[in-house]
Amino acid sequence: MKSLKFGLLTATALFALPAFAAEPADVLSTYGDIAQAKYADSLETAKQLKVAVDALVANPTEETLGAARAAWIEARNPYQQTEVYRFGNAIVDDWEGKVNAWPLDEGLIDYVDASYGGESEENAFYTANVIANPTLKVGGETIDATVINAELLADTLQEAGEVEANVATGYHAIEFLLWGQDLNGTDAGAGNRPATDFDPANCTGGNCERRIQYLQAATGLLISDLEEMAAAWAPDGEARQELAAKGDAGGLATILTGMGSLSYGELAGERMKLGLMLHDPEEEHDCFSDNTHMSHYNDVVGINNVYYGTYGDIEGASLAQMVEARNPDLAREMEEKLAATLAAFETMKARAEAGESYDQMLGEGNDEGNAVVQAAVDALVDQTRSIERVVKTLELDEIAFEGSDSLDNPTAVFQ
Repeated sequence: MKSLKFGLLTATALFALPAFAAEPADVLSTYGDIAQAKYADSLETAKQLKVAVDALVANPTEETLGAARAAWIEARNPYQQTEVYRFGNAIVDDWEGKVNAWPLDEGLIDYVDASYGGESEENAFYTANVIANPTLKVGGETIDATVINAELLADTLQEAGEVEANVATGYHAIEFLLWGQDLNGTDAGAGNRPATDFDPANCTGGNCERRIQYLQAATGLLISDLEEMAAAWAPDGEARQELAAKGDAGGLATILTGMGSLSYGELAGERMKLGLMLHDPEEEHDCFSDNTHMSHYNDVVGINNVYYGTYGDIEGASLAQMVEARNPDLAREMEEKLAATLAAFETMKARAEAGESYDQMLGEGNDEGNAVVQAAVDALVDQTRSIERVVKTLELDEIAFEGSDSLDNPTAVFQ
């Protein structure tokens, strides 16, 4: 397996900062270089996932299924570290839903347990089960799904009926296919799909050939989508051009928009606090594989990357250097807040690796697990306040970070 440049941080990691004040243009150049490297690593790991999927299809055993699952988890690491680029970069935000949309109504894709229910008032495709049905008749519309290919997934099924929960493509569709539903609630255990679901000669779950078609189509589509974004962040790519067109102040605002919005509304709010309030195991990002703790941790790593201008062998001009030159006290504050957040997520990660998965931590009555998640949420909110001060210190226009009812209007969550 090719050795990739991305890596995991620790709360005690030292970020070497050259003793000079960075120029905005150089900071933006580093930011673009990191994006290019991260999407390249995401693409490379997706290709390695395809190799593992092809091996599963050629020889469907529990061992090859396990290897495909491991390749999926590995592929998530660099991708989740790119999410800090989503907010502020329209080209990324418009594209992101193709590869990382969640939550999804998995009944659109394949068979589900009876506890899932048979219909939904909000989603006519709730149990369409394209794998079992070469022809779909939904809401007066007939869809030819005889051949499951990238076009069917991307052009017809993705957000079918204009319902966002109809997620037919990307990491989470592949995750569902590899693991199946997690029916354990807040008890231990992830999805447990058998390898024979991909074995036409000994087929369980029915429609094994079509399930294989779906898995291979979704994996190939993930690669092509990542190729698109990797190219966009190449030196003359569309994303770099869009960033440059904003000017120095606009570019710096873009970096801080990504940091603040991911910290606050998206991660602290929608992905964490909401699930904690509801004690709902369905409110977790990687819900089939129980890999949510790593997805959240890698989001935090990504925020650190763009602030310090470091990733793999990249170490360049950074926001951290600009803040140090303008306001050393705020620079120390940001370092302390980022380190505290990383430490909180390391605690959550260690707890998951010791055997208590993220969905268990959300469970009602699990006071210790709830406290670990809440501490991580609090750290994110706290660091966002310091990010807001960075905006002022750099004399940028006020930025509206993404919000969340779970943080800003908690009573609305239960209405």
